[in-house]
Amino acid sequence: MKHIILLGDGMADWAVPSLGGKTLLQYAHTPYMDRLAAMGRTGMLKTVADGFHPGSEVANMSVMGYDLPKVYEGRGVLEAASIGVELEPGDMAMRCNIVCVEGDLLKNHSAGHITTEEADELIQFLEKKLGGERVHFYTGVQYRHLLVIKGGDKRVACVPPHDVPLQPFRPNLVQPLCKDAKETAVLLNELIMASQDLLADHPVNLKRIAEGKDPANSIWPWSPGYRPQMEPLSQKYPAIRKGSVITAVDLIRGIGHYAGLRCIDVEGATGLYTTNYEGKAQAAIEALKTDDFVYLHVEASDEAGHEGNVDLKLKTIEYLDSRALGPIYEAVKDWDEPVAIAVLPDHPTPCAHRTHTNEPVPFLVYYPGIEPDGVQTYDEVACQAGAYGALEKDEFMNLFMNIE
Repeated sequence: MKHIILLGDGMADWAVPSLGGKTLLQYAHTPYMDRLAAMGRTGMLKTVADGFHPGSEVANMSVMGYDLPKVYEGRGVLEAASIGVELEPGDMAMRCNIVCVEGDLLKNHSAGHITTEEADELIQFLEKKLGGERVHFYTGVQYRHLLVIKGGDKRVACVPPHDVPLQPFRPNLVQPLCKDAKETAVLLNELIMASQDLLADHPVNLKRIAEGKDPANSIWPWSPGYRPQMEPLSQKYPAIRKGSVITAVDLIRGIGHYAGLRCIDVEGATGLYTTNYEGKAQAAIEALKTDDFVYLHVEASDEAGHEGNVDLKLKTIEYLDSRALGPIYEAVKDWDEPVAIAVLPDHPTPCAHRTHTNEPVPFLVYYPGIEPDGVQTYDEVACQAGAYGALEKDEFMNLFMNIE
């Protein structure tokens, strides 16, 4: 039995009044998700461990069966692995967003979805002006970049920028959690304010402003940590002799790196609704021909949720169904070696809230020969009656990888 997880980042949502009180999964036209739910089994999964912020790194690591209190070191270290930055002992890595600040407000977490090419110019500029023996900036993808501080103390409170859109940024600056971390917090806040002075008149931003786009006029570092100690999935699950991850997001690539999965690049994969769904689906189908396990991650619904755009999020869910899940199912349904398919989000990103929440998410599991549980549709309400019930920690991955 081969296994594939299709993860729609942030796909779950709350009931939306304009949709007649339905969630987006209930309202969207998703014939393949509903078909597999009806032919398979469903349940609800708690992906955010107690005491953890509902970040994508937390939720995706949980989906993969990792014990968060033992291995979690923030998302910065995962993204460092993705872009080939090897951390030395004592290095503290952080996600470093390029954001848009307007007056005293943090307008958005993505600088209006700045391109990687524009961002690279800004990050190299900041490395030249603010980098040194202790501080280094590294280019990632789009608005997601990396800051490494040698000797940094991770015991600082950092607010994820996507949690505070249109809120004053100063009350959300870095705070030390202990006396010894005060120096690190002061340094980080100095870097934030210095970046605003440096980026305000940068040619990239002057051009963006002239084109009516949001300027990328501040950094926002968060999620600090050191190099994690993660056991490869092949050691946790004997069924995974060879596995792969397909994503447009550095964070998930980093998780895949430490999980021992090869990362497959897909041309046109963007992390937005414009992503190459068909290319990702085909890459997954090809990977399943040689690999035992494929983790296919699609970011688009999460970004639409952060924007609070119900119509766009509906489109991303329907695209996931028709342009990714459908082709994968049609390709593998008659293979001699059967394929187990799981579909789920990592966490909700409700459009009304515009950031992640920690409610359990619905999941479905289908493989040839599975006994259906009677649930007929895939959504947050229907899956509560599923045969798998309410799972948490490594229970989902254990049941999924033990399917033979």
